[in-house]
Amino acid sequence: MPTLTSASSAAKPAAPKPFYASFGFQVLTAMVLGVVLGLIARNMGTSLNGDPNWLTQTLSTIGSIFVQLLRALVPPLIFTAIVASISNLRQLSNAAALVWQTLLWFAITALIAVVIGITLGLVIQPGLNTQIAAEAAAAPSSTGSWIDFLKGLVPANILGLQASTRVTDGSATTALNFNVLQILVVSIAIGVAALKIGDAAEPFLAFNRSLLALTRKVLWWVIRLTPIGTIGLLGNAVAQYGWHTLSQLGWFSAAVYIGLALVLFVVYPVLLTLNGLNPARFFAGAWPAIQLAFVSRSSIGTLPVTETVTEKSLGVPREYAAFAVPLGATTKMDGCAAIYPAIAAIFVAQFYGVPLGIQDYFLIVFVSVIGSAATAGLTGAVVMLTLTLSTLGLPLAGVGLLLAVDPILDMGRTAVNVAGQALIPTLVSKRAGILDEAQYDRAGGIDALDTDAAPQAA
Repeated sequence: MPTLTSASSAAKPAAPKPFYASFGFQVLTAMVLGVVLGLIARNMGTSLNGDPNWLTQTLSTIGSIFVQLLRALVPPLIFTAIVASISNLRQLSNAAALVWQTLLWFAITALIAVVIGITLGLVIQPGLNTQIAAEAAAAPSSTGSWIDFLKGLVPANILGLQASTRVTDGSATTALNFNVLQILVVSIAIGVAALKIGDAAEPFLAFNRSLLALTRKVLWWVIRLTPIGTIGLLGNAVAQYGWHTLSQLGWFSAAVYIGLALVLFVVYPVLLTLNGLNPARFFAGAWPAIQLAFVSRSSIGTLPVTETVTEKSLGVPREYAAFAVPLGATTKMDGCAAIYPAIAAIFVAQFYGVPLGIQDYFLIVFVSVIGSAATAGLTGAVVMLTLTLSTLGLPLAGVGLLLAVDPILDMGRTAVNVAGQALIPTLVSKRAGILDEAQYDRAGGIDALDTDAAPQAA
């Protein structure tokens, strides 16, 4: 009888968490606290020697450490997940079709986004309705080109690492960075090689599966720090930039955010609905990644969370998600590579009085749909914008006009980027009949992602 009682007790579902203990509530609270602390830090001003005050420095340190922790997990997560996914592709009879459908949907959504951007640029005319002074124009320190894409495909070393040296005040500082595209290429090559050599690769694949499981566990610990990281990231953004800079480029900023909202809350839900998926469930599952992308302004830093929610909340098979999400984080950027450069290019043309013909708008579409790959592994939307401006023959100095509001716009751009990176694998999985729709329909956000409750890495 005691045994039966114990079994009956164990069978009872766990009591739901109170709302204040949920991860979503914790992050929302952290966002409010971050804004408050950021405003306080901004009102405190700078120190006597012109350095940021102690509160701004604290917020900046907390935020940068959090993003650094996430970025540290990106190389091992991409490598182990892609090698494991390739080894499991034998279980998917339509692996090649999935890859081509993924690339096709990347292009389709980018096309829709860039058309929206061009339309808003022509209707709102931000370059004619601006208070920014021409003296603010300045050429950017880094630019994008089609050659960068070819260079990015070829790994400089097996780890995909790149060294950069910066000289300040007579002292040189060398930092190591990783190129996601190169890690992707190396991972695919090793995964395919493991398949080709057969049984001899089994010890390596077993080790890779164990390393993937360990990486996911550590990732979960870092994800739980998101509320703390949110306070630092959002607080630092408010302390450094505030919102007053929007007044100079108000129409430009409005055009960008209207475009981002249309893509995120109209285009994506329509595509989900047309494919028989509930948009509300998509946002419930993907919201942790979208939310983190907004405050961190880093698609790469958000990548571990994006992959986790795509697989465990949205029901995309691990074998496919481990390949499609890193690929999307490298080349799928509806915010940075479609909406923003389209509106920004039209802004620069209007500001300098350069007329654009129909062929120029087709070039904007072409660069946005195809050219995002040319900036893979490079830094942010500024590089993509310079690629667009140089292709159109517009002055690169126009980039300097927009830098004042770039951090504020980057929040929305990155959120849309990450949403699209989770959307496409979900749509393709649904159309291919491999989506776990039961899991999708009960998508519960970050609280459902604890790896303790998840199956072991396949």
